[in-house]
Amino acid sequence: MQALNTLATPEEKLAALCKKYADLLEESRNVQRQMKMLQKKQAQVVKEKVHLQSEHSKAILARSKLESLCRELQRHNKTLKEENMQQAREEEERRKEATAHFQITLNEIQAQLEQHGIHNAKLRQENIELGEKLKKLVEQYTLREEHMDKVFKHKELQQQLVDAKLQQTTQLIKEAEEKHQREREFLLKEATESRHKCEQMKQQEAQLKQQLSLYMDKFEEFQTTMAKSNELFTTFRQEMEKMTKKIKKLEKEIIVWRTKWENNNKALLQMAEEKTVKDKEYKGFQIKLERLEKLCRALQTERNELNEKVEVLKEQVSLRETDVDLAVHVLQSCTLNSHEELGSSTNGAQEGIQPDPESSVANEGSEKTVCLGSIPTADFVD
Repeated sequence: MQALNTLATPEEKLAALCKKYADLLEESRNVQRQMKMLQKKQAQVVKEKVHLQSEHSKAILARSKLESLCRELQRHNKTLKEENMQQAREEEERRKEATAHFQITLNEIQAQLEQHGIHNAKLRQENIELGEKLKKLVEQYTLREEHMDKVFKHKELQQQLVDAKLQQTTQLIKEAEEKHQREREFLLKEATESRHKCEQMKQQEAQLKQQLSLYMDKFEEFQTTMAKSNELFTTFRQEMEKMTKKIKKLEKEIIVWRTKWENNNKALLQMAEEKTVKDKEYKGFQIKLERLEKLCRALQTERNELNEKVEVLKEQVSLRETDVDLAVHVLQSCTLNSHEELGSSTNGAQEGIQPDPESSVANEGSEKTVCLGSIPTADFVD
């Protein structure tokens, strides 16, 4: 408004207003274009944000699944470790029980052998030769006791030794029988007693063989259980190695997903900052648009007022033209009447009084020019 007040003519004012209005229209169009571009960018940013949020939610779900799997794996590992420890404890207990049982049986065998030694010492007094033979048998039994531990480790050697000992015993029995046959005449009573004793020893040998067979069966069972336990231990080791490999792979995947999540968070933060900056720019443009709209409205109101004033001026000009036409017509009629009256009354009237038609016409033209000079031109109205 200050710029318009500086201008002199209303035409210049209208031209300045038109230029200002055109500039404002161009600026508003540019602002609208920028607004459309920003809205498109905002829509793209929103889509990207939604996509990133979906990826983030997927990553969180995957992370939760991986964490649950890791927890399950840890629990499974703990259960496996506990089961392995329990099995090892049970196996140790079984071993201890077996060793205790073996020691008890060995002690029983030793006690029996001691009893047999005492009985054989008594028999020595009765029969020196039979006592010597029985001492040899006792020595063989002691050798058997010494080799019992080796028998548990080497089955085949034990069987061979047992067979050799049995052969020796049979040979000794045969020799004793031969000697008894030679000495039957002299020692019938002693031979009968010695036969009874030999039968008892055979029964004892049979019992010892049965015990050895039982111990061998138990030892085989023990070895089978040990082999099974070793197989189970190897399988558990393999499973533990597989589980450790899987855990390492899962940890690597978790690291990759964490890096992706951090990058996505950084991108989201950058997008949020850009969005805030664009929102500020958008608010600034809105403020500018509101100001421009206010100016346009003020200019439109001024234009309407000027148009109303121009219409009023046009009406005034039309009214003045009609008044001038009427005045000219009245003057012409008056001049004609005066000429007729003067011609009829006197032919020699005064020169200063007679009206000259040329002067009247000139006066009429001057009046018209005066009236028209006061009327505004069409250019000014436009």
